[in-house]
Parts: sequence; C-alpha cells; structure tokens
Amino acid sequence: MSSLFTPLSVRGIEMRNRLWVSPMCQYSATEGMPNDWHHVHLAQFAAGGAGLVIAEATAVSPEGRISPDDAGLWTDAQARAWAPIVAAIRARGAVAGVQLGHAGRKASTSSPLTGGRGSVAPDAGGWTTVAPSARAYASFAQPVALDEAGIEKVVSDFADAARRAVAAGFQVVEVHAAHGYLLHQFLSPLTNHREDAYGGSLENRARLLVRVTEAVRAASAEIAVFVRFSATDAADGGWDVADTVAAARLAGAAGADLIDVSSGGLVPEQRIVPGPGYQVEYAATVRRETGLLVSAVGMIDDPALAENIVADGRADAVMSGREWLRDPHYGLRAAAALGADSPAPAQYLRAY
Repeated sequence: MSSLFTPLSVRGIEMRNRLWVSPMCQYSATEGMPNDWHHVHLAQFAAGGAGLVIAEATAVSPEGRISPDDAGLWTDAQARAWAPIVAAIRARGAVAGVQLGHAGRKASTSSPLTGGRGSVAPDAGGWTTVAPSARAYASFAQPVALDEAGIEKVVSDFADAARRAVAAGFQVVEVHAAHGYLLHQFLSPLTNHREDAYGGSLENRARLLVRVTEAVRAASAEIAVFVRFSATDAADGGWDVADTVAAARLAGAAGADLIDVSSGGLVPEQRIVPGPGYQVEYAATVRRETGLLVSAVGMIDDPALAENIVADGRADAVMSGREWLRDPHYGLRAAAALGADSPAPAQYLRAY
C-alpha cells in the first residue's frame, strides 16, 4: 500500500491522500476578487487527484496584498466569490484550503505578470507598506513601523478573514508566516528591531503569530489550522531551524493543527541552493522535535520521492507547486506510478 495515498485526517477533516497543492499566487484578481481563472485553475487540481488544494496567499486587508492584483478575503463580497470555487474543489473529491497572509514590507509591489519590478507608488495604485520596523526590503519603498493600533488591526483582519473563509466553505486555513511576509518579519531578528512586547526575545517576536493563530483558531472549531514557516532565513544572524521548532510549539499551543515547512524569502542576501526535496529535513526536524503534524515542500516533483518522504516518517504530507502547474493531473500520474488506487473522477477512469 502506498503511504502517499493513505488518507490523513486533520481535526476530523479527511484528505483522501497526502499529495497536496501548495498555495501559488496567480496575480489575476481585481480588487481582491477571485474570478473564472481561479475557478478553473484550482478545480483542475482536485480533478487531477490532489488530496488538498490550498488557494494562493490571500490578503486579509487591502494593504496586505503583495501586489494590486492579489486575491483577498477582506470583504463579504470576496467570500461570496470564493464560495463556488470552493464548492468545485470539494465536489471533485479534494479538501479546500486557503492561505491567509499579509505581505508587510513586501506589499505594494508590481505583479510579475506585468514585467514590472519593485514597489508600486501610491499615485500608481500602490500604498504605504507596514512592517515591525521601518526598514525596507532591498530597494523597495520604506515601510512604516506598526504601532499598537496597527498590530491590533492585523490580528482582527486575520480573524475576520478566517471567518469569511469558513463562510465560503474552506475546510483548511493556513496562516502565512513564511517567505519574508509580515508575520515572518516579526519572527526574524533581521527585520524585527522593536523594543516593546513584540520585539527582543523569541517569545516576544512570536507574539503576533501566536495571537493571529489563536484568532484564526477561534473562527471555527470545524476548520483545520495550518501555519507555514520559513525554517531558516539562510543568512547570518537570522531565523533558524531551532527557532522554527520553538515557534512551532507555540503555534501548536495556540491551536495550529499542522506545520507547513518552507524556507527563505526574508532578505535578498539569503544563501539557498534548491534541489529535489531540499527543505524536507527541516520538516523532519520540526516533526521529530514537536510531535506535530508537518508537511514538506520544495521541488518534490517525483512520485517516488514523495512516497519515500511520507513512508520514512519525515513528513505527514507533501506539497508541490510547479509540478501541478506542469501537470494538473499529477495526483493521478503519481497514483499510477506507485500502484495506488486512482483518485480519478469517474469520467476519467477509462484512462487509468
């Protein structure tokens, strides 16, 4: 029996397998509203055999968007637009998830689809960004350090977005605390230079993440809550795997059900050499040291590699991104390669 195609239950929500779709920004929304592109893009992965499909980093506020073209969940209208997309994912046998995020100092940037680079000025449709400290990323515009009221707004924005996610029918909500976005900026000593209750010690730097996780957890007892971490900044003096283990324990105590382990994204001087499964050992360490469920991500493009990661107990599930873009039926192909029962829709079974 394939370990990868064994179901996994998280807070009573059963994923039919452990091969999942990682959230991938599409830069295709207007005023935060998902559309037909998102519907077809996400539903195809469910038809293609994924156990869980997580929608892209979805902003909890207008100022939390990475670009002006990002999807959002800061209005009820956006939640209503997400609802038929969620229904399409679930109707095709997959669990539907959404990643909630705030880009912090990496917000208000040009969409890569437009060929632009760097910050978008307020007079060109951008906005003033926020961060734990008033230090810019690379050549981006300088952010404003969040004050107490701004921090409270971030927590309430995540809580409101999580409630809208539940209303839209999402079964998994992932808190984005990785890749150099706002919650990661608070976690890392490279970007957090505060001297208040949100700076200094690891416990202080993790305070906002803990509060956000608690707020998302409170949105519904029925959803599964994930937290995505960058396990390392891969830069001198930065966040590392031991910090991730400590913060994962705090997130688990705050209500997180699973830790999604990635890396990097905080500073341009990071030193990362990507390769097949290059982040898996970070996930294995978090799983071993915390006892929490974890998922691994990072160039896991080969079904045999994905199978070994789960079978060896290094992670409870694996996420892939680009491989699903290359082949939206990656799940069906993986099942065939591993000799597992195919999760193909009845309409496709003649091919398997």
